[in-house]
Amino acid sequence: MTAELLRLILAQVCLHAVMTGTRLAAPLLALQQGYSPAAVGVMLALFALTQVFLALPAGRFADRHGLRKPLLIAVVSAALGAALCAAFPVFPALCVAALLTGGATGIAVIALQRHVGRAAQSPAQLKQVFSWLAIAPAAANFVGPFAVGLLIDHAGGAPGDIVGYRVAFGLLALLPLACWWLARSARDLPMPPSALGAPKPRAWDLLSEPMFRRLLFVNWLQSASWDVHTFVLPLLGHQRGLSASVIGSILGAFAVAAAAVRVVLPAIASRASERSVITVSNVVTALVFAVYPFMTTAFGMGCCSVALGLALGAVQPMVMSMLHQTTPHSRHGEALGLRLMTLNASSVAMPMLFGAAGALIGVAGVFWIVGGVVAAGTRSVWGLKVPPPEAPAPEAQTAQSL
Repeated sequence: MTAELLRLILAQVCLHAVMTGTRLAAPLLALQQGYSPAAVGVMLALFALTQVFLALPAGRFADRHGLRKPLLIAVVSAALGAALCAAFPVFPALCVAALLTGGATGIAVIALQRHVGRAAQSPAQLKQVFSWLAIAPAAANFVGPFAVGLLIDHAGGAPGDIVGYRVAFGLLALLPLACWWLARSARDLPMPPSALGAPKPRAWDLLSEPMFRRLLFVNWLQSASWDVHTFVLPLLGHQRGLSASVIGSILGAFAVAAAAVRVVLPAIASRASERSVITVSNVVTALVFAVYPFMTTAFGMGCCSVALGLALGAVQPMVMSMLHQTTPHSRHGEALGLRLMTLNASSVAMPMLFGAAGALIGVAGVFWIVGGVVAAGTRSVWGLKVPPPEAPAPEAQTAQSL
């Protein structure tokens, strides 16, 4: 890992932590102020809603302007959202902050992934840099909530008072500035010739490519598996009589495993193809979902959670590598936007579908159905192919290796 890539990873951690910290503090403050769980649920949906609608325009904007302009917009949006909550800790401000910080995270992710992918000089390097970059969201999921939780409990006169919340949001408002400082030295790469003066692109042009559609479907399978585990595990744990802390620990084990596999993935990526890694992940996921409902103890469920975290955590870097190899250089941002839009729309819709299915067929049935779909999708995974390597793109020849 080079110094530039490390700075970009830390920059993403800082910006992403604003969203994850706000996603913890805002619901707690709203509940403390007497708002209903339904109102809090609507507010939480706003974090993903902006990414559904902004992902595609953000990708196209990144294709036209590179890294720095989209990242600056994300930094300003995230800082403004957190500062708004620090100044006005009321429910409408929390909702606006959810929109701003969620949208900022999506814009930054697309711009950073596009920049890192275009600077890589070989398929092997693509897998390695995306494996490292995928550590950032996992780290932010720990840093943001942990820091915010400590400040809420200890920065005020009493645990949970409004001063603690103001201090927490104030800290979150400073993190985007750290993001910009870390990324300030990153150079925008030259624009591909085909992107200059080209007609306005259409998303359908990308979706009409069979390999891109197949890649989106495979990524959706893994994302849906992640969502079903996050949503259904608490229901299964409740049925087993497990306490909230034990269920939280099982979910935590899943997150730690997903982050840990990304640390060792750069070494694996140099020896295995993207298709092989995703295929193994699919098979393991299907097997874990098949046996999960039979686990009656916290230890058994924890083992399944760790296995699932290892399998699903390895997928995103491989998908990102294949996406950059199967789409035109001038439309990487748009392809990343389409991917993010699809996954966030799924994350909004899937919990409702899982809830309705669970009421009809039970929690075990949801695990088995999703596992069956994942197993059936393994054939699509094995059909993934990348084009043969071409001559390095102009930007790869002029950029320093990441």
